[in-house]
Amino acid sequence: FNAFLKTLEEPPSFAIFILATTEKHKILPTILSRCQIFDFKRITNNDTVEHLQEIIEKESIKAEKAALQVIAQKSEGCMRDSLSILDKIVSFTNGTLTYQNTLEHLNILDEDYYFRLLESLQNQDMAAAMMLYDEINRKGFEGDLVLNGFAEFIRNVLVCKDPKSAKLLDVVEGLQEKYIQTAANTSLSYLVSALNILNEAEIQFKMARNKRLHVELAIIKLNFLQQAIELSTESGQVIKKKRLDGPIAFRTKTVPSIQVKTVTIQHPPKLLIQEENKTTASPVVSNPTVQTTTGSTVPSTKPAIKTAIPTPSGPKKSLLDALREKVGDQYAIEEVKEAEVLNLEKLTRCWNEYIQKLEQQQKHSSAGTFKIAQLQIDDDIHFSVTVPALTAQKFVEQEKMMLIDYLHTAFNNRAITFTILVEATEREDVPIHLKLNSKQRFERIAEQYPLVKELRDRLKLEIDY
Repeated sequence: FNAFLKTLEEPPSFAIFILATTEKHKILPTILSRCQIFDFKRITNNDTVEHLQEIIEKESIKAEKAALQVIAQKSEGCMRDSLSILDKIVSFTNGTLTYQNTLEHLNILDEDYYFRLLESLQNQDMAAAMMLYDEINRKGFEGDLVLNGFAEFIRNVLVCKDPKSAKLLDVVEGLQEKYIQTAANTSLSYLVSALNILNEAEIQFKMARNKRLHVELAIIKLNFLQQAIELSTESGQVIKKKRLDGPIAFRTKTVPSIQVKTVTIQHPPKLLIQEENKTTASPVVSNPTVQTTTGSTVPSTKPAIKTAIPTPSGPKKSLLDALREKVGDQYAIEEVKEAEVLNLEKLTRCWNEYIQKLEQQQKHSSAGTFKIAQLQIDDDIHFSVTVPALTAQKFVEQEKMMLIDYLHTAFNNRAITFTILVEATEREDVPIHLKLNSKQRFERIAEQYPLVKELRDRLKLEIDY
């Protein structure tokens, strides 16, 4: 573009440059400013079909008009694309173009599928709609093509609802009457709602992980869309919700006004307290003379008020006893049994039971390793397992957590642990950090770094062996 721009700055008088492009936005603005721009409209499908008919007549090619209309729709107003599509299909069909083979070579779904799908959805036959989509999917059409094609089909049906807008219908010859008949049997509200659902499904299709499920969900929504539209049984019109033009009036309740009389007290009242017993008190108010503003005399005699505080009867119950009466034996806590220390006889029996458990789980390699392992009790809560090879050590380590849980349950002792050792013949070439167990490794580290031992002593830490 830079070299061409330099030529345009000083153009020769005898040269006229004609630039043709379909992507004008890619040309530099400095070049566009030096050009006189003519924007051409797309070629209509009818003009494309007429031009293709002239070509096939000159070339003696047999072609159906419906096939040429499909090619014109596929080219989207570009004559160059329509000619290349025609040449490609002619070479594959031996000079005979039909509606069906054109659809197959252009990978376009027949509109008859859309008519059948709409009929199944209107009848709320979800099984038929799902089977029809499965048939379309097995033909090699992806979900986005189905959503896009069905949305365009619904748009064409919507256009045919009004004779004035029916002129916008651009479909294959012979399908216009079928579209008009389908539009007459379909409500306008259903078409608009279906078009909205398909549009949202097509937008979210790229973000969906399960593409097929996404399309099937849209079909299910369309299947039950008919139930969401309530029609009046008398007029057959859509029932719309009433809109409120003003604020909602709340119901109010009138409360009668309370008349308060002004009372003048001549003498301040005297409070007398009488004690009948420890739990009863009766305040007594003297009888003052009370006079109202209207001149009427109010009786001043008031009965003595006695307040009795009830004393608790029966023995006092604790909160724990009350909870026991309320809950009962449902949450009774069993006494913890005394922990059992290790003994070789029971340990061997539990070891053999765990081997049988491994064999039932089809872990034959681990079971074989457990059979050749040697057990040795070190103290009441710790024992050693000696294996002949490093590979056997790995099998035992894989089952270590499950085995410890099993032994904790069997001995009722959560403190039981064990160490895996490898025979000396196999440990000759093993690195030193693999030869030692956890306890030995800590002692070795404590010798090299005394502060580690001091840290453990100060914080009173326990080593997890």
